[in-house]
Amino acid sequence: MGEVAPLGPKVAEPCRTAGRTRCVSGIDVGGTFTDIVVHETGQDGARVRIGKVPTTLPNQTDGVLAAIAEAGVVPADLDLLIHGTTATTNALLERKIARVGLITTMGFRDTLELGRRTRPKPYGMTGSFEPLVPRDRRIEVPERIDAQGHVVRPLDEAAVAGAARALLAQGCESVVIHFLHAYANPAHELRAGGIVRALWPNAYVTLGHELLSEYREYERGTTASVNAAVQPILDRYVRRLQGELEKQGFARDLLVMNGNGGTVSSRLVARDAAKTVMSGPASGVIAAAATLAQSGLGNAITYDMGGTSTDVALIHGGVPEVSSELAIAYGLPIHVPMVDVRSVGAGS
Repeated sequence: MGEVAPLGPKVAEPCRTAGRTRCVSGIDVGGTFTDIVVHETGQDGARVRIGKVPTTLPNQTDGVLAAIAEAGVVPADLDLLIHGTTATTNALLERKIARVGLITTMGFRDTLELGRRTRPKPYGMTGSFEPLVPRDRRIEVPERIDAQGHVVRPLDEAAVAGAARALLAQGCESVVIHFLHAYANPAHELRAGGIVRALWPNAYVTLGHELLSEYREYERGTTASVNAAVQPILDRYVRRLQGELEKQGFARDLLVMNGNGGTVSSRLVARDAAKTVMSGPASGVIAAAATLAQSGLGNAITYDMGGTSTDVALIHGGVPEVSSELAIAYGLPIHVPMVDVRSVGAGS
């Protein structure tokens, strides 16, 4: 077991025996607190440093830098920094999202709103649902591919270009291209993507089949819309954080947790931003599974109570349960593999 640094005022020290000591750190930005653990290993043993500071909204970068300082290290000393975040999850729950437009198959602009014809509340006729992309920013274009992947109606390329210009005129920052049966044949989505990217002023263009290439138009379209809604938010955040870390001497790639428990470089993570939803809770489950393995145990229920939410998950046979059919809220299914974490609001 490594030595745990005592609590109290922190003084930044270089990791021991520079060049021969490895500093590995994990940081989690929650809705209430930002926490960091730094594990140092060297010739004279191991040591663990910890830091906990309030999360700084809306600029979470400040909280991350404050947590690193609280742990008594400087970014230049870190060999590895892995970051779990609730930025995308909270953006969706609070609807503090980018302005998104949708280009879809003629006759199917309301797929995201109709969904599965379920209700926000199972009893009575109360409750309402507002899709991530309002109807006036969902534009139809002539095209059609059948379920076998055969072209029934060619893509109207002029209509795609016109739709992109119309969405830009409405102030859209990101766009989704979501065509019927693109999982069977993505040719129209790929061509439309090329047309839109030639006109779009940034890289926030999501093709439904690239994120989720499976049948079910509603789930695929919603997953793509979630991606587009949080892509600019996540991209700005990780770019700012990576830049501030580099200014303080951090010479590595910042790695960001995905909801499936894996990691991806901060320079690439925004492309599939939807995969970072629930990354914060997922990282705790992965850590619990590693701890169980060291203890010779295989089955457990994890419990993580934060200041904003309480999260539980099941580990069976040493492996966290994973699902590709989770919903972040009513009407927002995200069909990408994620650790099966169930959350309730703190105090609920």
